[in-house]
Amino acid sequence: MQFVIIEKYRNGDPAPVYRRFRDRGRLAPNGLRYVASWVTSDLTRCYQVMECDDRRLLDEWMANWNDIVEFEVIPAMTSAEAAAAVALRL
Repeated sequence: MQFVIIEKYRNGDPAPVYRRFRDRGRLAPNGLRYVASWVTSDLTRCYQVMECDDRRLLDEWMANWNDIVEFEVIPAMTSAEAAAAVALRL
């Protein structure tokens, strides 16, 4: 399953996030896959796509960052998957 993650850097400060990433990496457990990410031009938020078969892996990853990041998690599907799901109703 794919998830869109909205990360809001605490106090609007990206430095602690980038410092931890530089020093320790993504801190993702095995089975959680990073797909892509985009950061707002004011460096206060990151939009990230992650994949995993077990939602608990996503929770484990967020626990490594929740002291410096606030998370919003949105389960998502690809446009092709959405079209297939809607096709059943057409």
